[in-house]
Amino acid sequence: MPPAVRPRSALCALVTTVAAALAATPVPATPALAHDATALRFGACPASMPVPPAPDRVECGSLDVPLNWSESQGKRIRVAVSRVPASGAPGERRGVLLVNPGGPGGPGLSYAVTKRVKLPESVRRAYDVIGFDPRGTGQSAPAGCGPMGGLFESPGPEPVPAGRRAEEAYLDSLGRMADDCAADVGDALPHLSTTATARDMDAIRAALGEERIGFLGVSYGSYLGAAYAALFPRHVGRMVLDSVVGPWDWYDFDLRQSRALLRRREVFFAWAAGHEKHFGLGGSAAEVRDAYERTRHGLASRPQDGFGAAEFDRAVYRALGRTERWAGLADGLRAYLHDGGTALLRPKDAFDSAASRTYEAANRTVKCADGPGPSPARVVADLRRVRRLDPQPVLTGMEASVCAYWHHRPAHRTPLGSPEAPPVLLVASEHDPVTPVEGARQLARRLPGSRLVTLHDDYSHGVFASRGNACVDGVAAAYLVGGTIPAADVHCAGPGLPTP
Repeated sequence: MPPAVRPRSALCALVTTVAAALAATPVPATPALAHDATALRFGACPASMPVPPAPDRVECGSLDVPLNWSESQGKRIRVAVSRVPASGAPGERRGVLLVNPGGPGGPGLSYAVTKRVKLPESVRRAYDVIGFDPRGTGQSAPAGCGPMGGLFESPGPEPVPAGRRAEEAYLDSLGRMADDCAADVGDALPHLSTTATARDMDAIRAALGEERIGFLGVSYGSYLGAAYAALFPRHVGRMVLDSVVGPWDWYDFDLRQSRALLRRREVFFAWAAGHEKHFGLGGSAAEVRDAYERTRHGLASRPQDGFGAAEFDRAVYRALGRTERWAGLADGLRAYLHDGGTALLRPKDAFDSAASRTYEAANRTVKCADGPGPSPARVVADLRRVRRLDPQPVLTGMEASVCAYWHHRPAHRTPLGSPEAPPVLLVASEHDPVTPVEGARQLARRLPGSRLVTLHDDYSHGVFASRGNACVDGVAAAYLVGGTIPAADVHCAGPGLPTP
């Protein structure tokens, strides 16, 4: 039987409808961003914005939108927007391409610059690339959840509960996290949702004077794009959904991801064993697993400068998603077992930074605003099932577990896809552990006429204009620029596992 749980607030239905107008009420100016209450005008960007390579330029602005889209005359928030204009001649222009880097919780203002650099030249010439911070992130009414139930403690508590007492402590931390988010986010809690962000996207479209928008969404961005297609199918231009989140409840998605991570970790163990002379972790997958478990056990019992089991699991989660990080993880295991050092295991970006705190808060807030959460009893039952698959799973991505205690639990799921939307292009890596390929196959069924481009023999998250695969990039560019939708699903040869 699962442990006893704490009572929580009653369910509260979240109802959103299309707002009748985008008229803005005056709000104080933000010095870093150019702003007009009734239009999206561009000017200087914040100093933190990356500078695009010459002769490109980036410009920034902001747009007021309702916090609650069913109350257009109520409180408003400001959405930060950026633009890198198309570099081609006027006759080459195809419109605007909104881009989203994923999350939920990831800011996207600078993504217009960083992603555009990687796009095929024909796409850069054809589109104004538009970045934006989704509500709850970056400079768009950033979410905050204070201590988040101890998430930012250093070292953090053991993230994989084993035994009844540990399970009770785990549930209690989820309850405290939900309380912290409710206290800090306040009335905005139900309105930092994917559906609301999709409506913000359409406000950006209208402010730019575009009949339709192109869209490139990666990871969570694919979920956001599918939500936009459900709400505004006639405003969808050419849409590429890369590394696709499947059309499941967030908690169900998190579970699928946790199982995919276990499978990919086994591939990592075998890969490191195959390069035993390079890494020195053993010549079999079992020996590498033993080195991995000795490292984790050592850090759990004796954290090094705030780096313990929770921090190790976060580093593993990050590394498993991109094969170019595998060598760094293997080197980190070897270094720790040799002299106890953790420098090679620590990510360069600090987890407890202000940006990280906003990301983690927005991530939970969006996931729990998007649909019903699990019961505490189910959370415990699923933890036990995952541990039966492997006693030492990586649960870092199980963010939606907190929705079991959320203070505003919506009764309805986020609608995704529409038969009225034009065909879109979906892209997936065959062995991506972060967004398993089955999600792309499932979502494609909700977007009739759409095509799936699969990069086979690839194990990384993020494909188009990311993996450097000419097949994938060529198909996507032909679709975005020429509107060419393939006659059937496309299969591209991938790079295989890396050589250290």
